[in-house]
Amino acid sequence: MSVVSDNAKAGAGRTIISVDAMGGDRGPATVVAGIARSAKKNPDIGFILHGPIDELERLVARKKVLAGRVEIRNAEGVVSMDDKPSQVMRTGKSTSMWSAIESVRNKEADVCVSCGNTGALMMLSVVRLRKLPGVNRPAIAILWPSRNPQGFNIMLDVGADIRADEHDLLQYALMGASYARNGMNIQRPRIGLLNVGTEEHKGRAELKSAHDLMAENAATSNFEFVGFVEGGDIPGDRADVIVTDGFTGNVALKTGEGTANLIGSLLREAFKFSPLSRLASVLAFTSMQRLKKRIDPRRVNGGVFLGLNGTVVKSHGSSDATGVSAAVKLAFTLSQSGFSEKLAARVASAVQLQQDAETSGDKNGPNT
Repeated sequence: MSVVSDNAKAGAGRTIISVDAMGGDRGPATVVAGIARSAKKNPDIGFILHGPIDELERLVARKKVLAGRVEIRNAEGVVSMDDKPSQVMRTGKSTSMWSAIESVRNKEADVCVSCGNTGALMMLSVVRLRKLPGVNRPAIAILWPSRNPQGFNIMLDVGADIRADEHDLLQYALMGASYARNGMNIQRPRIGLLNVGTEEHKGRAELKSAHDLMAENAATSNFEFVGFVEGGDIPGDRADVIVTDGFTGNVALKTGEGTANLIGSLLREAFKFSPLSRLASVLAFTSMQRLKKRIDPRRVNGGVFLGLNGTVVKSHGSSDATGVSAAVKLAFTLSQSGFSEKLAARVASAVQLQQDAETSGDKNGPNT
């Protein structure tokens, strides 16, 4: 392990974020630029940065705001976007991703942030951090621009696991509610279960069972269950948290990203169509900038891995400095709220409720 010489006090009184410097498409310079933005905005953040020490020392030295704020852990290996998760598990101990997760596992850092390979990051996180007791399948939660007052909805799972039964979906609802409380300060989140229609008779058997479980647990778990929701409700204002399985959630996420890119391209083409449309683009510049900022995916960058003994934030692989900074901001917010501990308590209480219900059923069974 190597440390930048004048950064011994990086953690003094600060929330420490463990950052994989090598995972993103744009390289470590972008990651360092992103954490420098965060450091400039928030003096209460310190960093453990993982990657080749010679390269990172040069990059960090150029950012005066990072002086005394960064500890560098030497890790020569890099997990590429093409690496298979199983391969990383066998040969990845020398990589920056593995090192970044280990800092959270060893309680040296509060949250891990990586722009790297999602599958490898999830597998490493599950194996090294372990799942919370009672969690069958971890989930990835993302923020989706919406018409709600907070500006975003939470959707999970968006790709951690393509399968989910009714008990998994209930746990997603509980974890999503905890994320909404601690990440977005929504005290009584509204939970919606994604389906092909809002009628209770529609959907697969596990969705109908999950619907009943969520309705039964809403009062005890302090959330409002609004029932089934459809795809059009994901950016709407009917629910604060949208629950679905990882297959459906990932398809919806990629479809939303592709649609946003298409609309952006069509708008640019429309404004270039004629001299009048080019004039209109000038007149509409302020409004278009406001719209761009409102839906800019970089500003809501960061999928949170839920259900683990530690918090991991997955930043988009193509993130620029603004995107990396947004992921760090989310990591800091969750750390400050005590999110990991609260989520663990929420899952434990849900498991206890389920066990109590099963025990009660066993006791009552012979008498009914």
